[in-house]
This record gives sequence, C-alpha cells and structure tokens, in this order.
Amino acid sequence: MDFPELAARTRRFGHGAPRAVTVAGDGSRVIFLRSAGPEDPADALWLLDTATGEERLVADPRALLGAGGDPAALTPGERALRERRRLSAAGIGSYALDAAGRIAVFALAGRLFRADLVHGDVVEVATVGPALDPRPDPTGERLAYVTDAAAGVRRGELRVVAPDGTDSLLAGEDGGVTWGLPEHVAAEEFHRFRGYWWAPDGRGVLAARVDESRLPHWHLHDPADPASPPTTVAYPQAGGPNAEVSLHLLDLDDGWVDVHWDRETYPYLASVDWADGNPLLTVLRRSQQHGLVLAVDPRTGETQVHAELADPRWVEPIPGTPAHLPDGRVLVGGELAHDGYDARCLFADGTLLTPPSLYVRRVVGRLPGGNGPADLLVEASEGEPSQRHLYRVRTLIGGGVDARRMSGTPGWHTAAVGGDTLVVGTASLDQPGTTWAVWRGDREVAQLRSLAAAPPYAPRPTMVRVTDRRLPSAVVYPTQHVKGTRLPVLLDVYGGPGHQEVVAARAAWLERQWWADSGFAVVTVDNRGTPGVAPSFEKAVHRRLADVVLTDQIDALTALADKHPDLDLERVGIRGWSFGGWLAGLAVLRHPELFRCGIAGAPVTDWTLYDTAYSERYLGLPEDGMDVYAHHSLLELAAEPPVPGEPARPLLLVHGLVDDNVVAAHTLRLSAALLAAGRPHSVLPLTGATHMAAGGLSERLLRLELDFLRTHLG
Repeated sequence: MDFPELAARTRRFGHGAPRAVTVAGDGSRVIFLRSAGPEDPADALWLLDTATGEERLVADPRALLGAGGDPAALTPGERALRERRRLSAAGIGSYALDAAGRIAVFALAGRLFRADLVHGDVVEVATVGPALDPRPDPTGERLAYVTDAAAGVRRGELRVVAPDGTDSLLAGEDGGVTWGLPEHVAAEEFHRFRGYWWAPDGRGVLAARVDESRLPHWHLHDPADPASPPTTVAYPQAGGPNAEVSLHLLDLDDGWVDVHWDRETYPYLASVDWADGNPLLTVLRRSQQHGLVLAVDPRTGETQVHAELADPRWVEPIPGTPAHLPDGRVLVGGELAHDGYDARCLFADGTLLTPPSLYVRRVVGRLPGGNGPADLLVEASEGEPSQRHLYRVRTLIGGGVDARRMSGTPGWHTAAVGGDTLVVGTASLDQPGTTWAVWRGDREVAQLRSLAAAPPYAPRPTMVRVTDRRLPSAVVYPTQHVKGTRLPVLLDVYGGPGHQEVVAARAAWLERQWWADSGFAVVTVDNRGTPGVAPSFEKAVHRRLADVVLTDQIDALTALADKHPDLDLERVGIRGWSFGGWLAGLAVLRHPELFRCGIAGAPVTDWTLYDTAYSERYLGLPEDGMDVYAHHSLLELAAEPPVPGEPARPLLLVHGLVDDNVVAAHTLRLSAALLAAGRPHSVLPLTGATHMAAGGLSERLLRLELDFLRTHLG
C-alpha cells in the first residue's frame, strides 16, 4: 500500500492513538478517547486507573448505538462544531466531566449519554431533541445540553436534565437567536468552543445569548447532490455586522441576571472561565487592539476590570488565562515590550511570574506545591521555536520569577494534570506519534497504549534558522539522495498566523518525506507572523501580510539554496491549503520568475469575503483601508494580464464545495478572473467536502498534485 492510501485509511496515522486526555481532580483516573485500531475511525471513551495502571473501555460507540447505528452519523450542529475544532474522527468527538472526574457525558449521533466512571455504568439520557455540547454540573447531579434543529425542535435551546430525568428549558427563543452555543468567530478565530458554564455549586449557569439576525445569510450547496436543499449559514463577512453576544446568569429556579459590560465598545467575548471564585471574562474591541479582563459579580451581573490588554497591532490572549489563583489573585497572559524585552509572559495581579526568555503558549493547570501554594504547569518555548516544553512556574507572593523546565528530551510536549497525577504527551523526531506517560509524584506509573499504525518513514528534516530574521526553516531530501544531484524544489507552505510547520515532531514530516521520495527537495519555512519566536516576530505582519510573508519565504528559500546547492531554483513549485493556498497563489502571481507552478487549496482569494475577526485583526477594517484589502487580493492580481514576454505560470485550484469557512466562491471567483485574463489554471472541485477535506480525500489528492508538479517542473 502506497503512502497516500495508507495515510487516508489511518487518518494520517491518528486512528488508534489516544487523544482528548484529561485527569480526574483527585488524580485517580486518566480519561481519554481512542479508536479500536489503526483503521478504525470511531473513537471510544477509555480510562486508566492510576493505582493499578490498567485501562478500561468505558463507552463503545458501536455498542451504544446498536445494530444499524452509524458512529459517523452527525447532526448538522455537531458537524459544524467538529469543523471548527478541525476534528475528523467519528464516534465520540468530545466529552465533559464533573469537578471530581467521576461522571462523563457526551453526545453520539445526537443522543445524550452519561457514564459513571467509578462503577462503569453508561446510560442514555432522554432529551427533547438532538443534543449538542452536553455538560454535567460540577456535582455530577444534573446535565445541561443545547438542542440542535430537528422536526418540532428549534436549534439553540439551553436545557437542564434533573437527577430524576426531568428535562427543563432554561433559555431559548426564535428569530435567529441561540443560547449556549459559540458564534462562528468565537469558535473559528478565538477557539472558544462553548457557550455556557456551570456555576461551581451547580445551582446556576452562565450562558451566552447569540443573535445572528443581522448577519448576511450564505447558502452552501453541493451541485453533485441536486436533490438536497442548500445549507444556510449566518456568515460574519469582513466589514459587515457581527453576531450580538451577551451573557446572562440563569439560576435553576428561574432567576435571571444580565452581565453588564460595554458591549458596544467590546463586542468580542474571547474567553470565559468559571472554575472557582467569580466568573472571569476576556472581552475585546472589534479592532482587537484593546481588551479587558473582567470579573463578574454573580449576584448583580456587574463587572470589575482586573486588567487591560493593549497592543497597537492586536491583542493575543494566552490560552488558559485569565484564571483565579488559589490566593485570590487573577492570572493574566500578556506581553513584555519595554526595556528591550520582547516576551510573552504570565502576570498575577500585575506581578511578572515568568522570565522574559520564555515564550508562554498555554497554561495547563495547577501542580501541587508541597507546603506552599500550588504551582502552575505551563507549555512554553525558550530560544528554539520548533520545540515546546513543560515548565513549573512558582506563584508564591514575593517569590520572584521562577520557571523550571520539567520535560527533558527535545520535542513537542503537552500535558494534562489533576491532583498529583501528571500525564505528559511527547512527540519528537525520534519516534512516531505521541507517547503519553502517566506520572504520580515523581514516579511513572503507566503509559497510554497507542494502537496507531506505524508510519513507513522516519524522516530527518534538516532544520536551520536562516536570514538575519532567523526564520525557522527545514529541508527534506529523498531517502536515497546522492549529494550533487540537483532536485526540483517544492515549497510546502502554510505561513499564516497562529500556526507553525517547522516543529520537532515526526508527524509533521511524514507527508513531506513522501514528496521528497517522489523526486523533490521539500522546503518548509515559518515566516514572520507565525508563533513561537517573539511577539515582535509574530506581529510584524500587521496590515502587510502579503509583503512580509512572501518576502520571508523567498529570502529563506534563497538562503537555503546557498547552503544546499542541490536545490534547483530554476524548478520551484509551491503548494498550500487555506492561508497556505492564498500564499501559493500570491507567490505564482507576483513572482512567476521564481515559481513555475502552484497548487492553491481552499485559498482565501478576497479577504473581504472572509470573516470579520480574522481579516480585521491582521488587515484592519475594510472601511479604514480598502487599498490594504486590494493589495492582498488574488482577484486583483489575477485580473492583470500577463506582461508580454513574462511567463504565465499555471495554478491548480482545489476547493471543497460545502466549505463553510473559506467558501467555494473564493476559488470560483479566482478562476473567473484568471480565465478573463488568459492565465493558465485548472480547477478541481471536491464534492461534499468541507474545509478539512476529510475522510481520506486530502490524502488521495496527493497523486493528482504529484502529476501536476511533475508536468510543470520536469
């Protein structure tokens, strides 16, 4: 079996691997999802007993659904939520726990299930309609869920199921209003995937009300299925209206308190935390250049400002913040940009907790602090952006700045923590996949088993920082490459904010090794705008994405060719998806003298046709600079006829026809502009495909892409 087919069948070697790992509050059990084998797409719920080191299957989706049930069946709302999470697995997509980690609840094919993790019982809970995002209250007594649309059931009702099974409406209304769900930009751009939060005592719910009635309605239709009606989505188009989002405290006895803040000035609700103490919110201006961390009084709904977040480019909150520390201080993520510092740090009530040398990526949770206050467990990078490590950060008042690295081996580390149990996930260039080690105190007690397929390659990318900007870069050669043999170059890109490609994890290089073994030198560059280096590196792209990103890619490619003479810059192709698809199109249209062809998958061809939060964060409001948007538009570039004597390089455009993130109109409009200007291109429409091109589709595309590149690069 060749690599594309193997990657398609195994979901890029993800089937059978543990994911969604959490730890019970007392550290007694580790809960996770995993399918039954390397080609099984349906994830089941598992737990590991940390006292014995034994794993136990809690909930098998096939057994729960019974004969004729389909673990891949999704309600429309669940499909949309998984799309926002970039989750392509079937079966149990996610689960939620009570505070002690004794009860887990999850939705499966729209049905609601409750699992007793102590005794092993799993029961279906009756609901009035398809269930979305079910969550137990912290005591484990009650469950809440949001309804999806069905016959006789409206989407977006927030409901509570009592211990006796009584299903009560907590909030719901008609007219394009939902309760308890995140709006599109909250999930897609701020990674807030939920819309309600239980009170710590389980007697009330903090719920988001989302009114999308002002948004334009777009209609997505797959022409390969003409009998099906189009799907209608409310889309927040750049420069247009956003959903109106408000918060309300709802108690279970019909009490109602509105949360007050200046929603006109700060319309974006970026994050909410209510683990203990009073609720904490992060709200942002539409420009995202200023934000507030607010504490909510649950009795009155009044808010108090705990911190201000400000940046002339944009504010970038740190996941896991804000949060209460045990001593009552509020933990906030921010940036240190004075006295020569250029750091992403943590603060407690304004006091610096992490050293400026650390680039903080996420706050995982709390670690036992011995006789003192609990320490923080943090994921961060220090000096080498391709690696992510775990750090213990002291929170003692007056204790100074103290962050100690806990992970030893080079690689990309993540973690989950509860009580005295720490679960460490490690990916590296020396091993396939991610290994999950379970620790209690200073003793490793178990590892989570992986049933994933073994990849056929052990790629060894040559990783290096190049140019005066020290851009993280890598080259992958064919396995049997003979030095002195000149190779066509494939620039395999993403390049967009918030994501890195040059990482010390083998999974990032498996497909690139296949490309290399197909006859290319594969080059990957993390340009300015990508995370992991420093805030100034990340935010240099503000209002000039096209110039900075493309310049960095070309400069890095040229610098690598100086170090690697086997790279033939007379034969360069470029490929990318989403932001990378836009970058591939930009490269071919702006620099045909260097790029002989390009593959643009699901490209954003017109940033006024993309969503508000993303486009306006990096390019500003359209009304403040339509020239900026025009400068970044592939449609504007494509409309210019090729200069006489200048080569017109071919593009292969690929797009899913039911993509609700970057809609297919982007590619169709680009094709029309290219056609009108007489520019060579081909369009490959993917029927039934979303932005993820899941189900093995993106992997099976690889052979067609290879034929295209071989045709045009020789």
